[in-house]
Amino acid sequence: MGIIYEGHLVGTDLKIGIVVARFNEFITNKLVDGAIDTLKRHGVADENIDTAWVPGAYEIPLIAGKMAGNEKYDAVITLGTVIRGSTPHFDYVCNEAAKGISSASLQSGKPVIFGVLTTETIEQAIERAGTKAGNKGAEAAVSAIEMANLTRSLES
Repeated sequence: MGIIYEGHLVGTDLKIGIVVARFNEFITNKLVDGAIDTLKRHGVADENIDTAWVPGAYEIPLIAGKMAGNEKYDAVITLGTVIRGSTPHFDYVCNEAAKGISSASLQSGKPVIFGVLTTETIEQAIERAGTKAGNKGAEAAVSAIEMANLTRSLES
């Protein structure tokens, strides 16, 4: 049997970038809090967590790509909240943000974690920001740690 690669959840020597959309800030603040708390609980030092704020989810991919392209970051977490309205704008923003975030990861070769909430209602967003459905920011942080360590193990 060959080698089995798995990431572990220890972040003591990781440098993490977080890109956060300011739109729907009352929700994204909870996602950021969940992400940072989780990173710290897994050993990522406070000084190894950098946060960049952008206007909205559509702007996330550019800055996520810049961070992922910077050698100092092991992984990038993207956080935002897009709530469906009565126009097709929701679909355009969600699709382009998802494509751009994926592209940033593939182009940089680093984990760029999708932590953008795309919900039908504000209630669903609130549930995913720390109430009934957990905190998706915290879940994104766990994924970032695991994927950063897995990526490192495949490079050595």
